[in-house]
Amino acid sequence: MVKAVKKATPPPKRGTKGRPNEIDVYVGARVRLRRGLLGMSQEKLGDALGLTFQQVQKYERGTNRIGASRLFALSQILDVPINFFYEGMPPAVAGIRKKASGLSEGAPSAFATDPMASRETVTLLRAYYQISDEKQRRKVLALVRSMGEST
Repeated sequence: MVKAVKKATPPPKRGTKGRPNEIDVYVGARVRLRRGLLGMSQEKLGDALGLTFQQVQKYERGTNRIGASRLFALSQILDVPINFFYEGMPPAVAGIRKKASGLSEGAPSAFATDPMASRETVTLLRAYYQISDEKQRRKVLALVRSMGEST
């Protein structure tokens, strides 16, 4: 008598060629963005979650996927709704593509060009909110806007 051997279900596919899935990378970057805006270290966030800073780092890079319960905990700790982690996700990252879109695999992801994900943006926002005088902050904003319009 031969017993049937049940094979384990394969894990969800990662991105192409062993890279993390773009959605995991996007969600991780949103975690990093919010953590940075709060001035919270990876270690402090890890402590709040009961994890090491290395695990937080893996979540932020998209190397490890964030489960639903962990995402809920992150939303509570970082004081944002869960949909914050998906806001602004480009359709290409979400896998929503038009038929025969003509995009090659080698094309950069839409996320790679998102200015909100850059360290420079986080640094600028922190510096901006460190200006305690609201009137001065408005002047800085007006200056930056005028500089942006002139380019």
